[in-house]
Amino acid sequence: MTPFDRPPVGMNLARTSKVVAQAFDAAMAEAGGTLPVWLTLLSVKSKELANQRELAGMIGIQGATLTHHLNAMEMQGLLTRRRDPENRRVHQVALTEAGEALFEKLRLAAVAFDKRLRAGIPDDRLAEFAETLAMLRANAEVPQS
Repeated sequence: MTPFDRPPVGMNLARTSKVVAQAFDAAMAEAGGTLPVWLTLLSVKSKELANQRELAGMIGIQGATLTHHLNAMEMQGLLTRRRDPENRRVHQVALTEAGEALFEKLRLAAVAFDKRLRAGIPDDRLAEFAETLAMLRANAEVPQS
């Protein structure tokens, strides 16, 4: 058996990741949201009031990109931003009632998607898979010599 009798792990992982991401995006769209909106709502919800810098870090995007998302979400009435009284350069972000409602709708869609994704896979295999993903991530982060 040669190394190319089956797809290299990285290529297989990339293909699978793309298919899963597209399916998750579709689930979010069907529930009335997008991945960036879901990640923003989830991040704000997990921290009662988060400042924009912390929020960008939690979501894994640049500040300018986050500002674009927050502007749109604020115009849609999903969240509010206010200056931190302790530091006027920092904005604190909170969900509105509409943001809470959309969060709940997207949360239910995310839970249903996760259930769909896990269907037929025993818990011990999922735990082993999570460990394997962690090892692949660690191996990918190791600098090349």
